[in-house]
Amino acid sequence: MKIPINLSSQPFRRDRAMLAASVAVSVLLAGTLAVLISLAVKDRAQLANVRGDVDRLTALVNQLGREQGQLDTVLKKPENAQVLERSVFLNALLLRKGISWSRIFSDLEKTVPHNVRVITIHPSINGRDQVTLSMVVAAESWTPVVDLLKKLEQSSLFEHPTAKTGQQPTQGEPFYRFNVSVNYAQKL
Repeated sequence: MKIPINLSSQPFRRDRAMLAASVAVSVLLAGTLAVLISLAVKDRAQLANVRGDVDRLTALVNQLGREQGQLDTVLKKPENAQVLERSVFLNALLLRKGISWSRIFSDLEKTVPHNVRVITIHPSINGRDQVTLSMVVAAESWTPVVDLLKKLEQSSLFEHPTAKTGQQPTQGEPFYRFNVSVNYAQKL
């Protein structure tokens, strides 16, 4: 039996390489799909654990909030108001007394240039328990004050110095005056 093949109308095609590449790509894609499915399952399990932790912590926060509310109602009773005011006053006083003046002066002595005078210093404590120094400084020109700001900026003890306002010299006051504010790194 003879099979008639006409090569001119049905030329010989090389499909084996294309089929082998298609099979290889299919196996690779199937492997990638398996890896992605396993990662999705692991992610879902981790997400369930995280949701459980969040729910547990939310319940704890709610419980602590209820307890805080109960304690606040007890403290705000008229018979306890005087004790609460005294406690707040004493805590603020202790926090303010925690600022060491001798340490402030020692640190400023190392930083302030010789031709700048510190007229006033007012320390204050912000909500994050950081000490902020509001100072009035004076100099014969504005360049020593700029040097002061540069030295404060370079120092590890002071952060974010700013010169807020300035005054020109007058007949009664021959110095330039500047209001300088700087965060001070003294621990309370």
